[in-house]
Amino acid sequence: MRYPIYQVDAFASEIFKGNPAAVMPLEAWLPDETMQALAAENNLAETAFFVRETGANGADFHIRWFTPRIEVPLCGHATLASAWVIFNKLGWAENSIRFHSRSGPLGVQKSPNDWLVLDFPNLQIEEQKTPAIILEAVENAPATAFHVPSDTNDMIVLENEAAVRAAQPDMRILKQLGNMGLIVTAPGDQADFVSRYFAPGSGIDEDPVTGSIHSVLVPYWAEKLGKTKLEARQLSARGGVLRCELKGDRVAIAGQAAFYMEGTVHLE
Repeated sequence: MRYPIYQVDAFASEIFKGNPAAVMPLEAWLPDETMQALAAENNLAETAFFVRETGANGADFHIRWFTPRIEVPLCGHATLASAWVIFNKLGWAENSIRFHSRSGPLGVQKSPNDWLVLDFPNLQIEEQKTPAIILEAVENAPATAFHVPSDTNDMIVLENEAAVRAAQPDMRILKQLGNMGLIVTAPGDQADFVSRYFAPGSGIDEDPVTGSIHSVLVPYWAEKLGKTKLEARQLSARGGVLRCELKGDRVAIAGQAAFYMEGTVHLE
């Protein structure tokens, strides 16, 4: 059997920036172990798979995401990349796409100047004492952290952008969190806020640009800064820019995408 595959750099206006995602449109679901093996073979932060889902759950497509090691409940950059493929490679004539996912309904809307706007959930956080593993793994981690009960993430807030840039978590220790990822954030110098994201237990030491964590970051910083429209930057080596807006129980996360390559997967 042969299956199309695309690679798109999400949250970037040019290739070699942003976060690369593999995208595989399917006519029907492959076995979970096959999709997991494909994601491991691609060895990108996420591989997205989707199938057409006319009428079901009010969605156009059902989407799933796999890291090289596990399936995850929510992924922003691979959703953005999938929408780019649907709009530009699969002949989708409408200006919006509705996805069904493990995290509920998601949407993507075309916007001027080749920006795509994700419609994602507003994910609530719970304040907690910083877990001992994080205190050990991250130098100068604060005593208080935040947990995301509906996702597999914890978050710590540092003093400023320089502290986020300088952070060097010990991945061997952080890996002990298992499937939990760590969001590190602070107010930005040129943007409203900045972040980095680490998930070594899921096979991702540092993710280049993580759309899904902005379902947490946007409501947090909207409250702190007293504004609903925010510009965000993720400070990985590749980097990425996101335009965000808090809309009640939803979060709009906008980014661009750069097409890198397409090919065919042969499964004999």
